[in-house]
Amino acid sequence: MSAKVWLVGAGPGDPELLTLKAVKALRQAEIVMIDDLVNPAVLEHCPTARIVPVGKRGGCRSTPQTFIHRLMLRYARQGKCVVRLKGGDPCIFGRGSEEADWLQQHGIAVEMVNGITAGLAGASNCGIPLTLRGVARGVTLVTAHTQDDSSLNWQALAQGGTTLVVYMGVAKLADIRDSLLAGGMCADMPVALIENASLPHQRECRSSLAAMHQDALAFQLKSPAILVIGEVAATHQAQAMASIA
Repeated sequence: MSAKVWLVGAGPGDPELLTLKAVKALRQAEIVMIDDLVNPAVLEHCPTARIVPVGKRGGCRSTPQTFIHRLMLRYARQGKCVVRLKGGDPCIFGRGSEEADWLQQHGIAVEMVNGITAGLAGASNCGIPLTLRGVARGVTLVTAHTQDDSSLNWQALAQGGTTLVVYMGVAKLADIRDSLLAGGMCADMPVALIENASLPHQRECRSSLAAMHQDALAFQLKSPAILVIGEVAATHQAQAMASIA
């Protein structure tokens, strides 16, 4: 597998949510460049690979993206089977597209392997369907953290009529609340705050748009967490939590 990089989504945390294609890539890997939020249990599928941590966390010291690019290129040009292992899905707030573009510009083949994103897994574990006939006909995924600190069009999001799933929003809950209220969203719109999606220590806090910031403080909500904002956040569908033998 000369001069090729696999961009692999490890899913939201539960190692059982890893796809078969991701497992196949990991088994072939010689180098695995791993993000901070990837569950270490996933590495059982690549016991002989060299593990290279290249994590990024908000508010913490992070590996520069330019360094990650150069390192992937170096290993690929050495003929190594390289896996860039990312939490969630590589193309949902995971820089997968920009890494793929950069590698291809330098003559490196890239294969993308999708992973389950935290917004979907966390909501499902809480019994929340992101779409529901007669209630929510769509879902919008957004990040509250942008590279250039630009603002989203919160008015359009408030009036869009879809379930809103917000990533990386814990530090900006008050701003999100104020922006959506100013955009016309109802103060009593249901909200679910979900921490550590899909993991055994997942926690959830149900609230409303107006109260979510204060409730999150009382709940001591911490990253990584996602917000589900919309009528579906009031649902509590029964979940079969028992493990499959």
